[in-house]
Amino acid sequence: MKFENMLAEVNGFGKFQIRTILLLVIPRVTLPLHFLLNNFVAGIPSHHCDISSLDDGDIFRNLSQAERAIVSIPVQEDGTQSSCLMFTEPQYHLLLNSTNITELPTVPCRNGWVYDNSTFKSTLATDWDLVCDSRRANRATATIFFMGVMLGAAVFGYLSDRFGRKIMLLMSYITTTFFGFASAFSHNFAMYAVMRFCTGVGLSGISIITIVLCVEWVDINHRTAVGILISLDWSFGTVMLPVLAYFVKDWRYLTVTVTSPLFLAIVTWWWLPESARWLISNGKVQRAHFYLNKCAQMNGREQFVADLKPEVLSKVILVENDKRKYSYLDLFRTPRMRRVALLTGVVWFGVTCTYYGISFNVSGFGVNIYLTQFIYGVSEVPAKLFIFLTLNKIGRRLNQAGTLFMTGLCILCNMFIPPDKGPFRTAVGALGKMFAEAAFTTIFLYTTELYPTVMRQNGLGFCSFIARFGVSVSPLIMVLEEVWGHLPNTIFTLVAFVGGLSASCLPETNNIRLPETIEDVERTRSRSISSSEEEAPL
Repeated sequence: MKFENMLAEVNGFGKFQIRTILLLVIPRVTLPLHFLLNNFVAGIPSHHCDISSLDDGDIFRNLSQAERAIVSIPVQEDGTQSSCLMFTEPQYHLLLNSTNITELPTVPCRNGWVYDNSTFKSTLATDWDLVCDSRRANRATATIFFMGVMLGAAVFGYLSDRFGRKIMLLMSYITTTFFGFASAFSHNFAMYAVMRFCTGVGLSGISIITIVLCVEWVDINHRTAVGILISLDWSFGTVMLPVLAYFVKDWRYLTVTVTSPLFLAIVTWWWLPESARWLISNGKVQRAHFYLNKCAQMNGREQFVADLKPEVLSKVILVENDKRKYSYLDLFRTPRMRRVALLTGVVWFGVTCTYYGISFNVSGFGVNIYLTQFIYGVSEVPAKLFIFLTLNKIGRRLNQAGTLFMTGLCILCNMFIPPDKGPFRTAVGALGKMFAEAAFTTIFLYTTELYPTVMRQNGLGFCSFIARFGVSVSPLIMVLEEVWGHLPNTIFTLVAFVGGLSASCLPETNNIRLPETIEDVERTRSRSISSSEEEAPL
């Protein structure tokens, strides 16, 4: 009897699985809240130099605020006031002729800046003056965070295959909670950068472990639905973030707010099961029997487990050596495993690079940042609905390749739409983002089905590591528009097409048993069959 048949006997999608999914949604909601948090905490409001040092007596003091700005702050070519320069002394003649500003002596801001607090009460930029010459440090916060996510993918991917899903999930909860709160109480930028890096490490564990734990407890027939439904927490978090940010406009309180759900996650962790697949693969049949028994009881299938002996479980998943410890090197030791690892790595890079490339490149909807972020979150729901309806009908491979090709096509089309056709560019860009989100939704489920149980977290950790590299590269690609305006879009289009081509070379996993060992990957897997067609004596 295979594990899939055993899971079907205890009901592979009953109350036990639903409870597990709901418990895992609690920490997963924090993922988009933190991943997109930089849009708000690192926001740079309108600002200009603090001109109090130019106060030279009664004349200056009798001027209105608008007049003080005219005589103190130079105007840029576009007609707006400079954010980083001020005159060396008040230029009162500009009150009569504000156009004659050529060759007037200017200096960088001497006494800091004055910020517009109408959108944000406080941000990293306003607290630590990360503007003008220090603007790059403010932009670096996102890169530093994703570097932590990249490291966390490798660390937690390996450790959860070595020590189990459940204990490593708790470690990721604690790590994220501690450093998330520590970042909110940072005294300077250096401390904040370190705390955000460590927060990213912990969040990466939550991201890759929760999806694997869900998939490993669900039967074949419901794997697609569960993989898509649990991804809705990202859309929900994306919609909730601007709402929270609108009411909590101080970056410290906002950081605390988006981290707080993890306290509830830590409490509910006690009710989460360990993966029975992982336990059996590692020779821990007594504990596997314990969790299968709990699953059967909650799903009303006690009789099956009552007749099942723990010793039988050791034959359900055949492992050459249950004492063997797997590492990332095992991804590349055998031909088919190596092929899967290399191809999925390319696909993950293509998905993340183009997804964030579009997010950085698509112009706003002409509304404020809160509503813009809200619209982006809502626009992801149709993409998930599309995947839900097509993933079982046309398969994982065609969906993955097709959505990437369509993403690249939308980016390519946008290159030929004139800049003055703003609504059309926005519509095509938003369509590309929907296809990119559809590709993102598919890749998580597809990857967990491609890698065997003994290497699943290592595989997902490796892919997530490559993915975060793609995220980090996207802003750098955008800078290339200084070389040629269409160069970034050309690169993103090629990346999407290469990712789609790589996806088309992967094996199909629709309605296929999850592989348990590397040996399963190396030989052709059969489609699922019901337990009535494959029986083994208990």
